[in-house]
Amino acid sequence: MQAALSTEAVRDFVQQHTVKIAVLVLTGVGVVALRRWVAGGKCRSKARLTGKTVLITGANTGIGKETARDLACRGARVIMACRDMAKADQTAQEIRQETGNGNVLVKKLDLASLQSVRQLAKDIQDNEERLDILINNAGIMMCPKWKTEDGFEMQFGVNHLGHFLLTNCLLDLLKKSSPSRIISVSSLAHDKGQIYFDDINLEKDYDPRKSYGQSKLANVLFTRELAARLKGTGVTANSLHPGVIRTELGRHVFPTLPWWKRVIALPMIILLFKTPWEGAQTTIHCAVDESLENVSGVYFSDCAPKEVAPQARNDAAARRLWDLSATMVSLS
Repeated sequence: MQAALSTEAVRDFVQQHTVKIAVLVLTGVGVVALRRWVAGGKCRSKARLTGKTVLITGANTGIGKETARDLACRGARVIMACRDMAKADQTAQEIRQETGNGNVLVKKLDLASLQSVRQLAKDIQDNEERLDILINNAGIMMCPKWKTEDGFEMQFGVNHLGHFLLTNCLLDLLKKSSPSRIISVSSLAHDKGQIYFDDINLEKDYDPRKSYGQSKLANVLFTRELAARLKGTGVTANSLHPGVIRTELGRHVFPTLPWWKRVIALPMIILLFKTPWEGAQTTIHCAVDESLENVSGVYFSDCAPKEVAPQARNDAAARRLWDLSATMVSLS
């Protein structure tokens, strides 16, 4: 009798609250669908990397950490090139324990110092027999008007010049190890970017967003010119947009917002931003997918090729940026 009454009570409740229940169900379904859409593409390749060596800049946090973890799972020798050595050592130990791969190393790299870049490159050249995959992942976003050790605007210096020099210093080893790959993490922000050749350090008019857009466009143009120069060598170069991700990259943006904007933004960040694992999928895809062995000079998003902004297809600008960058870092 009680069971019958309970069933009746439930039926009555449902009838009285049909609209509310329908709204809740539809909302739940919508949230799940939205999250799946936000998550984007997933790397489907099961490729193993046993016997291969990978170098990842900024691998101690965010998508760099997830990339390092995945490639370690595949059996690669993973070199984590990081500025914060204590944090990198802790992350490396975590990855070794989780993956069972003891071949995860940590090397010092401060991309805001050309001397540090050259020291790391020499270390790799002297001590590594091969380098199969170079992932230019580290970056800084929308920081104040800071300068690198060498006097360059910080975002352009770290996001572009440091990786430009590192890549060029390691090209011989990459060619020796071919087929090999170079992957540069750019951003959709390149779409609004412009290279200010007459004021490359933005001394006249610094704006954090303007600077970030320039540095991310530089990543794509660098990759375009690099791919052209590497034709026939067995080394490919591609760039990518990882998505909008919940990482420490926004450390110079979120804390500067008024508290009420942070309160409003937090649910949106949780719902609409990718997790670091989701954000790493396109990098991993570019690094391991077998179908990309001969693909070069392409920009990816959500594990698929994507058209770049018109200014990122300008070959003359790509060559001019290369020449300017080579001069700035004293590349012979």
